[in-house]
Amino acid sequence: MTFRQFVYRNIVRNKRTYAAYFLSSAFSVLIFFVYALFIFHPDIKEGVNAALAVQLMAAAEIIMYVFAFLFVLYSVSTFLKARKREFGILMMHGMTRSQLNRMVFLENMMIGIGAIAVGICIGIVTGKLFLLIGSKMISIAPLPFYLSEKAIILTVGAFLLLFFSISLFTTILVRVNKLIDLFQAGEKPKTEPKVSTFLSLLSAFLLIISYYLAATATMQTLLFRMLPVIGMTIVGTYFFYTQLSVFITKMLQKNRMLVWKRTNLITISSLAYRLKDNARMFFMVTIFSTVAFCAVGSLVSVNVMNKQFDMDYPAEISYIALNDETFHKQQLQQIEGELQEKRVSYTTHQVPIKYIEVASSTSPYPSDKLAIISFSDYQKISEQAGYEFTEKPLKGIETLNMRTSTFEGGFSKPVIYTLKQDHLQLHPKTYTKNVVLPYQLVWDEGLVVSDELFTKLSPVTTGTYTGFYTKELEKTTGMMENLVENGKKSPSSDTSYFMTVSGTLYENQMSMFKMMLFVALLIGAVFFIAAGSFLYFRLYADLEYDSRQYLTIKKVGLTDQELNKIVTRQLALLFFVPILVAFVHSAFAFTALQSFYVLSIATEMMIVLAGFLIAQLVYFFLIRYRYLKNLKKALI
Repeated sequence: MTFRQFVYRNIVRNKRTYAAYFLSSAFSVLIFFVYALFIFHPDIKEGVNAALAVQLMAAAEIIMYVFAFLFVLYSVSTFLKARKREFGILMMHGMTRSQLNRMVFLENMMIGIGAIAVGICIGIVTGKLFLLIGSKMISIAPLPFYLSEKAIILTVGAFLLLFFSISLFTTILVRVNKLIDLFQAGEKPKTEPKVSTFLSLLSAFLLIISYYLAATATMQTLLFRMLPVIGMTIVGTYFFYTQLSVFITKMLQKNRMLVWKRTNLITISSLAYRLKDNARMFFMVTIFSTVAFCAVGSLVSVNVMNKQFDMDYPAEISYIALNDETFHKQQLQQIEGELQEKRVSYTTHQVPIKYIEVASSTSPYPSDKLAIISFSDYQKISEQAGYEFTEKPLKGIETLNMRTSTFEGGFSKPVIYTLKQDHLQLHPKTYTKNVVLPYQLVWDEGLVVSDELFTKLSPVTTGTYTGFYTKELEKTTGMMENLVENGKKSPSSDTSYFMTVSGTLYENQMSMFKMMLFVALLIGAVFFIAAGSFLYFRLYADLEYDSRQYLTIKKVGLTDQELNKIVTRQLALLFFVPILVAFVHSAFAFTALQSFYVLSIATEMMIVLAGFLIAQLVYFFLIRYRYLKNLKKALI
């Protein structure tokens, strides 16, 4: 038997331990490859959606590669620590240090090459399905299957470099101590876990502060708080597992009523050791799971954003004509003609708009022009849009800041204006409750004024707003392409009309979010599977030690039923402690995300977390069955 055959058989005989690591690596290669298939596809045409899709998938490639590097590095280092006794046996039979390093290098490369081959093969088989789903999500023509040489070269080259670098680096991690130390690596009694009261309190403090900042975040403060909160949560989570969890366990051990009840003695007595030994693994599983939950959850909340879209665009087609030029009538007739041609039932309403000069304002983005409409016109188009109107009429110089999107007004103070006309100062009460003109149509800012004030103000420019209202939003998609670009024509100095087509804007928005969701789902799946892999190979790395422990306890009368109960509890802690902590992290992250929405995203978030919990339960019962089977086999 040659040295390479020996290495190969060594991998095959330990396939149970390497299985999760190999499959997770292959899955990472698969996702990387199918992204590359899309990026290098020759039929991807130029356009907003296609260009954005390529950029998103290129960014996903980088994220995947960095993650794969960290995942493989951590996995290999964990395997090396669990194989000290095996290394001792090999060295006792004459293996040199250089041969040991060569064996570790070849093992990693064989597993890596196998993962690359399996990942690419599965990618070729499923590539057609991926391209069909991807093209559907970005609203382009279905892409035929195309096996790109560039995609294969990029995937093979990138992951060969990754596995080669880590294989080369891990030979440095192989520390050969005295043979007696290697043989006793799995048999030495574990030292009492030490805990720092200061670091335990620091962990609790950091987590509480980060949760508070996330829960009280507003749209205005979220961007400033995001990085500090993420940093404090990561540090707090690390110390939670290494210090605080052990501290809490030791406090529990002092409760004799709890500890001495049935088999709790065995479970709780070993809990502190398990938490300390698995602290880094728990930490990584929690962070990876939180990233997966937040990535998927953030984009699933798009469903709520779709509901808000109707609130942001009350009229399916909006048209503002400046001054009184004849071609406006022709363009309005064209809109009506297309609506009738598509058999869209609609109603229409017109209101006058005045643009007045502003001397100064408290706005962070001041403008010299201000769009105003009268309160009675504001009420008419609100009712036309289907809103339940409850606002009280304005009198004298009373005004309201015009809300032009559902994101506006909830966090900012009303803007005070000083007009050039008579230096009149306007102090708006608050923002309007309803959006009647989308932000693309308002010349920077807008006001709703009393009917009396509206007649007194002298404009520099006048306009007429025409809204076309219908419940058939989808049918307006692609309309008036000769008048708008990508569904809108915003105010500028060289145009005399502004316009939005909600169907086109909605389709563009949905295409972008569905594409982001598609990318996030795949990345989230990789992160979640990797988190499960950490649990799997950590569990089987401790199987030999657990077997000896349970065999000793069984000699003093431990029944199979009690063994099942103890193992189930310990596995449940191993599987669900990091997931539950990730759930708590995600819940506060979603609370912060809620500041971006007027409507509640609680239902969508619960669906995401419930979906991941069900997946974890299925994985738990599968691993529990296999682990108990192997454990009982070892106890015979």
